[in-house]
Amino acid sequence: MMINKRLIGICGKSKMFIKLTILFNLVALVCNVVVIWCLGLFVNAMVTGEGLDLSVGLIVVGVSLAIRFVCQYAAAKCSYHASASARVRLRQLIYEKLLQLGMDYQDQERTSTVVQMSIEGVEQLEVYFGKYLPQFFYALLAPIVLFVVISQVSWQVALVFMLCVPLIPASIVAIMRIAKKILKTYWNNYANLGDTFLENLQGLTTLKVFSQDAKRHEVMNREAEDFRKITMKVLSMQLNSINVMDLIAFGGSALGTIVALFQFRAGNLQVGHLIIIILLSSEFFIPLRLLGSYFHVAMNGMAAKDRIFDLLDSEEVVISDAQLVPNQDRLEMRATDVDFTYDGARPVLQGVSLSVEPGTITAIVGESGSGKSTMASLLLANKRAAAGSITLNDVELDRIKPEELYRHVSLVSAHSHIFKGTIRENLLMAKPEATEDELWAALEMARLSGFVENLCEKMETLILEDGNSLSGGQKQRLAIARVILANRQMIVFDEATSNIDVESEELIWETIYELAKTKTILVISHRLANIVDAKAIHVFKDGRVVESGTHEELMEKSGDYAKMKLKQEELEQIREVK
Repeated sequence: MMINKRLIGICGKSKMFIKLTILFNLVALVCNVVVIWCLGLFVNAMVTGEGLDLSVGLIVVGVSLAIRFVCQYAAAKCSYHASASARVRLRQLIYEKLLQLGMDYQDQERTSTVVQMSIEGVEQLEVYFGKYLPQFFYALLAPIVLFVVISQVSWQVALVFMLCVPLIPASIVAIMRIAKKILKTYWNNYANLGDTFLENLQGLTTLKVFSQDAKRHEVMNREAEDFRKITMKVLSMQLNSINVMDLIAFGGSALGTIVALFQFRAGNLQVGHLIIIILLSSEFFIPLRLLGSYFHVAMNGMAAKDRIFDLLDSEEVVISDAQLVPNQDRLEMRATDVDFTYDGARPVLQGVSLSVEPGTITAIVGESGSGKSTMASLLLANKRAAAGSITLNDVELDRIKPEELYRHVSLVSAHSHIFKGTIRENLLMAKPEATEDELWAALEMARLSGFVENLCEKMETLILEDGNSLSGGQKQRLAIARVILANRQMIVFDEATSNIDVESEELIWETIYELAKTKTILVISHRLANIVDAKAIHVFKDGRVVESGTHEELMEKSGDYAKMKLKQEELEQIREVK
């Protein structure tokens, strides 16, 4: 009956509120029984003409109604807290898991699927914790309480009610077997539709340029229609099962009432007792009837739970013997005989050895697909080498926790994200306690202070999502200013000047060379003209380091580097002529 011990276990705080919800509901039920019992006794007294202290009865009824009101209110509050604490806990676990998986979390789940799980999936589980679980245990206890009460009036009627009660759980179990498959398909279709929508939205400009938006629209319509059909199946299943449970509940109530009427006609029941049975007959079946209603919504949440657990159970790198980085003011990173492969078959990097020394610029260059960015990912511990070793100040990178590594190493890539908010808010992400002078100093070093000073709102200028209100160069310089403010000892620039204007590119390189005076700088660049002053240049080709040295040394070799340099110069001359 959908009692998932693991799910309940990880949301342990909810258990206390679930227990309180059950307790308050039971107290409210007892109060309701007291009110109905008093009514039955009052009717019996009127029919038989016996004396009855009405004032005492009214006081008992009034107190019972007041207690029931308080208990129902308290039960609703506890139900809310049970679901709220579960939501917070599950989202916290998902967030922590994503942090542990790092920037390559997409190897496990697509971004749109993670968003759906964190929002819609967790919201579906709200009913499971807030409604279904309390109702499940309450529905087990309530019939027992009512059986004891009604058996004091007529054990035959109480027995009829009790025999009919298990038919509702039996119908729920039967429906659950069908529902599991349908709801799994529902969530798969839902996730696929979300993925398609997000992908089409992100690539809308490209689709328009190539006139492919109509075809994509047709594909999305088909997926939307599949989702509509499976949604209708879910709703149809829920409606049919509700009808079955209504038939059992009303049928059981009617059957017990008929037995009571026969006993009343035979003179074995007083009219007041008959009223008690009629009024309590609904109470016998309502708890299980509500359980059936909550079951369907909770079942949807349980299908989402499977996707959440798949993410939480995904494999991650566990560092058991973590070490701190020694001599943190001077960072040196070394790679020795590093191999890497994505699929276990096709090698991406083979036997790569290089060093990145402090106070200098080290550059990695090569044709597209040569393994440059993959090497950067390995140096930032976003991926793990299949063989060889990577050390930071002689400590294996595998023994450094990500949070420790990021305290010393920063990345500026072609895709550095700028958040929606003010310039100040984007900068303060790197150092929340930064002073005004520190903020302006970072902008000055990033060659962006003049631009910000000319803005009407200056630091308070609002930036659109992903920096869309800035040019490519301004956006990249703001990302660099943020890294400068963070004051990490090593900075990796991964194609940080790609797809920006020439003026911004020159300003960024001025900043890089200034930073290299005091920090360890690794530059991955496709444009060789910018790295001619680097102390060490490593040329990648087909996943190997084929050449290493300074610009002058590599040009003298007349190898791959020299050929690339001459080719780029020829292309630049052609552009200038045009």
